[in-house]
Amino acid sequence: MDAIVVIGASQGGVLALRQLVHELPADFPAPVVIVLHIGQSSSLLPAILNNLGPLRASHVENGEALRPGHIHVAPPDRHILILDGRMALSRGPRENWARPAIDPLFRTAAEAYGENAIGVILTGQLNDGTAGLFEIKRRGGVTIVQDPAEAEAPSMPSSAMENVAVDYVLPISDIAAQLVRLVEEKSRQAAVVGKPVARSAIEMETRRLQAPTAQTCPECGGAMREEIFGTMKSFRCHIGHTMSAEVLALAQVYALEKDLDTVVRSLNERAALCRDVAAQRDAKGRAKERDRWLAAADQALEYEAGLWKLAEIDWINPEAPAAPTLEVA
Repeated sequence: MDAIVVIGASQGGVLALRQLVHELPADFPAPVVIVLHIGQSSSLLPAILNNLGPLRASHVENGEALRPGHIHVAPPDRHILILDGRMALSRGPRENWARPAIDPLFRTAAEAYGENAIGVILTGQLNDGTAGLFEIKRRGGVTIVQDPAEAEAPSMPSSAMENVAVDYVLPISDIAAQLVRLVEEKSRQAAVVGKPVARSAIEMETRRLQAPTAQTCPECGGAMREEIFGTMKSFRCHIGHTMSAEVLALAQVYALEKDLDTVVRSLNERAALCRDVAAQRDAKGRAKERDRWLAAADQALEYEAGLWKLAEIDWINPEAPAAPTLEVA
């Protein structure tokens, strides 16, 4: 079986990918599949990459075959799954707050290609891609990360290094040459793995759930179960939303801030409504009812003032050096 190269990037990824792709030769014999965190934003990444090197790039179409020497780029709001030499697009649950996410691509590439999968983690915040890189390593594939010291956002490569026995830690300027050497080496190997048995996207995406946990999914409110990938802890709900512990912690802070804003707004609305009703009662000479409505308004404003202190808290975020950002390409 021929090799496959799968690459994941987030914040700072456009610049890193520009340099990497520029160094790939025209006769590069393996397909390259890229996930950049872009969410639902429109993506110009294929056009950008087409201006930089001899390899052609395009957004993946559902069911498209993998092509040697071609750069396949994840389209907006779709995961890429590798299935029997082809790519399936999925609008499945977001993973680590991302769709497209890196982990689904890496997991399915590891399943389909085994030791012939080469995974690359570039610059990015938090740790999407670590669990997928673990799967590539576990199945005998090769793992590469960009040197965190030069990455615009070092969290993703650092997480990979902390949780996976990474084969190569390289500056972006050396990764393309290493990919050429690895792909050539695999093409010379006498023992070739047979063609994989075709499997459905659901089968490829199924993972064994571990112990139940007290956590609930910030996206859907469903119960979550804990999964372990090497030394990394992850959480997955029954729908399929998946988050590392760090992403889940950050999501909890965002959810808490949103809930506090909702309560503060509701209290403000209640105070305004109670004052309006009090004015109506006063106009009708019903002083006792007016006073009760005014008391209710004052109570709501009192509670609102207390909650504002919570709403304005600068939460401690050990889970991330900075809030994650999505890069539009």
